[in-house]
Amino acid sequence: MNATATVAPGPQHLRALQRANEVRLARADLKRRVSSGETRVSDVVLDVPWEAESMTISDLLTAQRRWGHTRCRRFLQGVPMSESKTVGSMTERQRRAIATMLEASAPAVRVPTGALAIA
Repeated sequence: MNATATVAPGPQHLRALQRANEVRLARADLKRRVSSGETRVSDVVLDVPWEAESMTISDLLTAQRRWGHTRCRRFLQGVPMSESKTVGSMTERQRRAIATMLEASAPAVRVPTGALAIA
């Protein structure tokens, strides 16, 4: 019996750890951009960047300012959708429904009194 198995446990698990860290850092950056208002959740839901594919919709919604678990749960009951649904597994119809509801619930942008309007 000359059969030999080539097992390389080191490189495979190290690559998996490296990939997990890349995803974690990319998600943290996405959440930071959503929290600061630089990126809208409705855009993320419609475009689905690679870092958001396996992210739950509740993680994405709660990344927004003033969005906690209760507000997220109530919002998703209107679709209806589970909080554990991943963004990547949502159907196109669900994506459009979430994006439309988010746009409708977004606060209007206020222009400070006395500000000059530039046409």
